[in-house]
Amino acid sequence: MSIVVTGATGHLGRLVVESLLRRGVPADRIVALGRDVTRLADLAERGVVVRPADYTDPGSLRAAFAGAETLMFVSGSEVGRRVEQHRAVIAAAREAGVGLVAYTSIAHADTATMSLAAEHRVTEEELRASGLPYVLLRNSWYLENYTGQLPTYLAHGVAGSAGDGRVSAATRADYAEAAAEVLTTDGHAGQVYELGGEAFTLTELAAEISRQSGRTVGYTDLPVADFTALLVAAGLPEAYAATLADADRGLARGELHVPVQDLEKLLGRRPTSLAEAVRAAL
Repeated sequence: MSIVVTGATGHLGRLVVESLLRRGVPADRIVALGRDVTRLADLAERGVVVRPADYTDPGSLRAAFAGAETLMFVSGSEVGRRVEQHRAVIAAAREAGVGLVAYTSIAHADTATMSLAAEHRVTEEELRASGLPYVLLRNSWYLENYTGQLPTYLAHGVAGSAGDGRVSAATRADYAEAAAEVLTTDGHAGQVYELGGEAFTLTELAAEISRQSGRTVGYTDLPVADFTALLVAAGLPEAYAATLADADRGLARGELHVPVQDLEKLLGRRPTSLAEAVRAAL
């Protein structure tokens, strides 16, 4: 029996596989899935089982899940198509008799008003109705969402529509390590983990960047429509820009703010802090 990880060609899925290997899970008990298996060649060389899988191809999912004891179900990246795709994953997992499905959802998926939460909420409902044992890993924002924009912040400052809302961002590596803990230990079926690091406002983000870079970086708070227009002007597709601005609206409402205890418990330590992430990125 094996631990199957979907989306292993993506950032989070790949980090989950690496965390499982560090924990001593035998490589031949890990199955890494992706649409383009050539991107998993190095894992195959290390003994990890590599299989093709596409959320839009139910047949590939059924073949990929064969023998799965535990499934790390990384949510799809195609916003607007995820409900149909996720239903295919759940159906294939049920057919394979998977013993536990760990799904990467979003913070407060059951109550959040952000457009990003809608597909996660439906997926959670589908999992509950499936009869499969499951655990919900409700990840808040990635710290990389911010540290990846440091050049822009240093040149133009931080902009958003988050007001004084606090975001419990954590690194992808911390979320992956927490997931690996769930996949390799008992007692998680039926649990809902609200996962995130120590919370901060975007004003505090700008202040931390200023402190460490020695340059003055401020935060400009904008109406959602204006922030959307700014993102479009920066080159983002309008639909994607609107989704990001809407997420900031949710952030302002506290929808990405969760206690740090769940992530801390799974990690067995404090999550990586904003200051540490900024320092590493700089």
